[in-house]
Amino acid sequence: MKKALLLVILLLNLSTAFSQEWETDFEKAKELATEENIPIVLVFQGSDWCAPCIKLDREIWSTEVFKDYALDNYIMLQADFPRKKKNALSETQSKANAKLAETYNRNGIFPFVVVLDSEGKVLGKTGYKKSTPENYIKELNALIE
Repeated sequence: MKKALLLVILLLNLSTAFSQEWETDFEKAKELATEENIPIVLVFQGSDWCAPCIKLDREIWSTEVFKDYALDNYIMLQADFPRKKKNALSETQSKANAKLAETYNRNGIFPFVVVLDSEGKVLGKTGYKKSTPENYIKELNALIE
């Protein structure tokens, strides 16, 4: 019984190890996008206060369908703007996110999804829509083409 439990824990850890990773560093995201020749999906969110942001995360970003697809097809870049003190970002990260917002989200829309090429050029924009992960992927890919 202990061996079976240990195996389950190990497999769960392996599956999360290969799941989608969110970048928070724009320069690193651009480097990865260049190396892998894939676009950046920049997501502006308020993770602890924005209801549509939370829905987008739950209904799209956190699904296995999206994570599996994104792993090989997008560099996922997160610009979070939490409001609760317990979720506060470092000063460095807050400044980096503010700089991204100044460049790509001047109107302060949340959630706001911007698809970029490896140099940071805007390919398209979208936001929250009640959708399936498969349809959201199609929408993102339509912005890239």
